Amino acid sequence: MQKNHISYSEFKIWKECPWRHKLQYIDKLKGFQGNEYTAFGTAIHDVCEKTARKEFSGPAHAKLLFSKRFEEELKSLPKDHSFNEKLLKEMRVQGKDLIPEIFPALDDYFGEYEVVAAEERLYEPIKEYAESEHNFKGFIDLVIKTKDGKYHVIDWKTCSWGWDARKKNDKMIVYQLIFYKHYLALKYGIDPSNVETHFALLKRTAKKNRVEIFKVTSGKKRTENALKMLKNALYYINRKFTIKNRLSCRYCDFYKTEHCT
Repeated sequence: MQKNHISYSEFKIWKECPWRHKLQYIDKLKGFQGNEYTAFGTAIHDVCEKTARKEFSGPAHAKLLFSKRFEEELKSLPKDHSFNEKLLKEMRVQGKDLIPEIFPALDDYFGEYEVVAAEERLYEPIKEYAESEHNFKGFIDLVIKTKDGKYHVIDWKTCSWGWDARKKNDKMIVYQLIFYKHYLALKYGIDPSNVETHFALLKRTAKKNRVEIFKVTSGKKRTENALKMLKNALYYINRKFTIKNRLSCRYCDFYKTEHCT
């Protein structure tokens, strides 16, 4: 039975290599299953979500949750995963140093605001693709509303030192926020011009200014381009177009395996 939704992550995999998409999403083969960095990111995301929902009594509580969730995520990694103990020791400290700076950075950047949603679920029809019913599936890390009445879509990104200008303007990275904005506006009937989009970089190894928030341009033309690419992806996925993109092999978990030679 063919599923009737697509996420940004799936769309990105398809754009990188339709064959890898087939192996991972159609054949259900397991590729990358996480590492120390993904465990760290998941733990930080969980703390941010619960902080936004005011489930904590203070920073000390948030740090305890980070420690607990980080260890849980590490235990969930494959049994044969080889851990970098030096890196783990550093991460346990870095996470606790980072956490107290996250929401004060939001306060400095946005001023007065109200939290509209944390982990906002999206499951909205992709109206641009008329051949069959498909929904866009996703979770927005944080949605806030500022005093001027504007909504702000925020996506947390854990990283080491930050992003360079090229990565900040990479259209495939930016399209994540554009999809989130478009389908959030569709879900609640919000004028898209009243929604702004931002990445919040949470810098694990920085000694100061550990949180960098920057706005992403998500206007009409950029949105049209993103939705056109999403429509094309669905068109080819439904027609079982599974060509191999050899330019993406270097970073693929299936490269030089029995599944892709």
